[in-house]
Amino acid sequence: MATYIAHGGKNTVIASEEKRALLHEALLKLGGIPKKILVIPPDITRLHSNAGELTRILYELWDTADGTTFDILPAIGTHAPMTEPQIAEMYGDLPKAKYHVHNWRTGLHDFGEVPSEFIQEVSAGKLDYSIPIAVNRRLVEGDYELIISVGQVIPHEVIGIANGFKNVLIGTGGVETINKSHFLGAVDGMERLMGRTDTSVRSVLNYAHAHYLKQLGILYVMSVMDADTSGERVMRGLYVGDDAQTFETAAELSRAVNMTFLDEPLAKVVVYLDPVEFKSTWLGNKAIYRTRMAMADDGELIIIAPGVREFGEDAEIDRLIRKYGYRGTPTTLNAVSENPELQENLSAAAHLIHGSTEGRFKVTYATEYLTQTEIESVGYQWAPVKEVLAKYNPETLIDGFNNDPTPHVQPHRSNRFFYISEPGQGLWALRSRFSG
Repeated sequence: MATYIAHGGKNTVIASEEKRALLHEALLKLGGIPKKILVIPPDITRLHSNAGELTRILYELWDTADGTTFDILPAIGTHAPMTEPQIAEMYGDLPKAKYHVHNWRTGLHDFGEVPSEFIQEVSAGKLDYSIPIAVNRRLVEGDYELIISVGQVIPHEVIGIANGFKNVLIGTGGVETINKSHFLGAVDGMERLMGRTDTSVRSVLNYAHAHYLKQLGILYVMSVMDADTSGERVMRGLYVGDDAQTFETAAELSRAVNMTFLDEPLAKVVVYLDPVEFKSTWLGNKAIYRTRMAMADDGELIIIAPGVREFGEDAEIDRLIRKYGYRGTPTTLNAVSENPELQENLSAAAHLIHGSTEGRFKVTYATEYLTQTEIESVGYQWAPVKEVLAKYNPETLIDGFNNDPTPHVQPHRSNRFFYISEPGQGLWALRSRFSG
């Protein structure tokens, strides 16, 4: 177990040629460029991860070395399979690459389980089930010389900080692995996890790696991304290794560049969801997850969602969201106890908890494809997206504080609002709500 590359810093900018040199160096440390490679990158929902470019660089290195197999298995987890335009947008033109689609319900290799005693310990007694561990069988049966996981280290609502072993165990994981790990994170408490690596869910994935996944010899290529002064996405760090310590090192930099701490709560927040990335509330609720620790009580969160047209990316999860809605933790846990269909889809139940504000602040979704009736039926307020875009134009707003064209009438409220253009790229929190 080793770290091969650990390069980065708060002010570092890693350009394309340096990325190529660092990846080449890592492969040489492993003994050279393999002929048969499986790459597991994120899908279009992680467009800003730079994983697309990293995958292209790996392909070019492999092609130059006269490789014979370059397979790509996007780590879609529960997400919808990528379309051909999305593949082109994300990875570019890789003519010799072969793409495969992960299905979290079929085509799996079962390793074993994380025992109930371990779950009870890491959840402080909140849960006591075991978690079966399964991944796409291609990882075990594909006859590859090297499997490379590519992804971004970034604050995350389910596990605390994303990537590392999560990209494989969840991104190519099976139904129960995904369902039960997500539910663990929800029951343990999102605000206890976000921005941290010492979490219950991370402990479970570390256990699964040590006992089952380690034998596959997966190489993890992890980026840390940030916005420069002009708003352009730049790579601050590149970390390559096969162990938990490589991820921990990357996470330290992510905490430094991807977390924004505030001294006063935000009364009004406007978040824009890029329609290329966000087609569902399953993904779009990052606007809620990543701002909840900064929101004022009775505050207002406006989510501009021109591309959102469904609730769940999976048809069954979409149905369950429509049926049960975002009603808060007590209501959702009660629904789980009374309804087998939620017990069999715990990741959906976890999402319902994550997507609720617990009544603390108001959420308004501005959509075109989802109707007012649909949005209000799950517990949010609705606004027509064209009207909201006329008031809050993403092309003229700056990330951070802006003057509010529709100021609060309450005298104690500021006539400013806080704008976020890429909610998936950070975490915003009051200092008083975050420790550790």
